Amino acid sequence: MDFELTDRCKELQERLGAFMDEHVYPAEAVYAEQMAAAGDPHFQPPVIEQLKQEARRRGLWNLFHPHEEWGPALRNVEYAPLAEIMGRSPIASEACNCSAPDTGNMEVLTLFGTPAQQDRWLRPLLDGEIRSAFAMTEPAVASSDATNIELRIERDGDEYVLDGRKWWTSNALHANCRILIVMGKTDPDGPRHRQQSMVLVPLDTPGVEVVRGLPVFGYQDREGHAEVAFSGVRVPVGNLIAGEGDGFMISQARLGPGRIHHCMRTIGAAERALELLCRRAAARVTFGQPISERANVQDWIAEARIEIEMIRLLTMKTAWLMDTVGNRHARTEIAAIKVAAPTIALNVIDRAIQVHGGGGVSDDFPLAAMWAHQRTLRLADGPDEVHKRTIAVGELRRWANN
Repeated sequence: MDFELTDRCKELQERLGAFMDEHVYPAEAVYAEQMAAAGDPHFQPPVIEQLKQEARRRGLWNLFHPHEEWGPALRNVEYAPLAEIMGRSPIASEACNCSAPDTGNMEVLTLFGTPAQQDRWLRPLLDGEIRSAFAMTEPAVASSDATNIELRIERDGDEYVLDGRKWWTSNALHANCRILIVMGKTDPDGPRHRQQSMVLVPLDTPGVEVVRGLPVFGYQDREGHAEVAFSGVRVPVGNLIAGEGDGFMISQARLGPGRIHHCMRTIGAAERALELLCRRAAARVTFGQPISERANVQDWIAEARIEIEMIRLLTMKTAWLMDTVGNRHARTEIAAIKVAAPTIALNVIDRAIQVHGGGGVSDDFPLAAMWAHQRTLRLADGPDEVHKRTIAVGELRRWANN
């Protein structure tokens, strides 16, 4: 394994770092002011659109996309350090058009979309003109097992009719969201992994109702995590992605890269938390000494550095495997980093909160919101327990015949 960064990755790192220093970090306060003034948790603040224009001007656009027609066609080991940088700020990924769930949805449309679907939905997503959502999880079933989903997709002539309910449909409340990728069952009596299909559903389709936005530890995230009801929703058969019964296969193709992207950004969040911890510890004095002189705080700092380096190396190994042998053969590493990265980031953020005292749990610092977001990643794209099961089954299979 060779993790030496390519010249183009180093050059993009430098450009992205300059963009963060010159535009993104200064914009965070402006973003907060514009959101507070709007009084709407799902408002699209003008500063985001300004950042998008600047990122595109600098060639820092669609960095995630693996195809030259629509992005720089970076390998995973090249994108990983860039995603880490973007993960340092909650607004950077959107500024560079690299936000979930759009990245996964764009990859689905690239891999499986028809030319008509790509023209109608992929191109405006790639241009940052619209946003999208992915509707898979349901409130009535344990959706960590995707074969449990119950939303019904029935064919009626030249249309599909959708009935059911989803929740945690992230991005559905974003001001620019226009399209949903919805997973449901077209053949409930078919083979277990061939019952599901995916269809494109414009958000304004009659029968689609955004019931509510679900708060995360009291936060209403700007993109929203929606509960969505589908009542007799009709879409043309041309909105089917790939073929009937391909939904589970598509979901697995989509979630692998998405999981590692989350982990890449998580490392950036952990790095920023450690930076905030160190700055605060050096600046605050208790009982005649800076907090940074306390042995337990120094232990926290040292342990954070060790743990961050560990998850960065595991992420790079996973990215390298995905590039060289494919996502399927990197299943164990993808599962492992999906468990390890949020767990370690939460530990670092929690200690940074502790060093900040009462300020750490307030909105005066970004740490409380960072903690809430990272805690959701122990559930998003599959809970820790499902990924541990994947790892354990793989290990047991190695010794089953010995």
